[in-house]
Amino acid sequence: MKVGVLALQGAVAEHMRSLEAVGVEAVAVKRVEQLDELDGLIIPGGESTTIGKLMRKYGFMEAVTSFHQSGKPLFGTCAGLIVLADRIEGQEDAHLQLMDMTVARNAFGRQRESFETKLPVKGIDEPITAVFIRAPLIKSVGSEVEVLSEYNGEIVTARQGTLLACSFHPELTDDVRLHAYFVDMIKQARA
Repeated sequence: MKVGVLALQGAVAEHMRSLEAVGVEAVAVKRVEQLDELDGLIIPGGESTTIGKLMRKYGFMEAVTSFHQSGKPLFGTCAGLIVLADRIEGQEDAHLQLMDMTVARNAFGRQRESFETKLPVKGIDEPITAVFIRAPLIKSVGSEVEVLSEYNGEIVTARQGTLLACSFHPELTDDVRLHAYFVDMIKQARA
């Protein structure tokens, strides 16, 4: 199994390390044609506006949409969650518009308000370690979206079919269970 990490900007090496720790081949994706050889794709944290601009510049908007439409899973973390969202508060244009949710950018405040917490996630036995850095928030979801975790009553992890999104950075810890959850989604999609 090969899982890509969109390598335009953000925490690419950390996601690759986490994927390798759960036993899959990780690929840094810098060219659209690399998507053809992948079973799943992670859109990492970073800066969502920059990631969106670079995706447009290099033809990834249409390519990632086609990748998703072919049934292959996508996982957006932090800025990647914003890139997947159908609606972004205070912005007319969203990026991929694949996941039926409204998100708020930087909802947890600035860099100095960053924090780490133990977070229960539906489908994972024990709480995972979640690192929130200038994190977005899922303000609302459509009927097809399953809420997997909340922090202080606010949605921070959700799934819609083959789409997974979280507000935090699971790749910045040694806890790889959310990456393993994503790999299980890929196995289900391939079956």
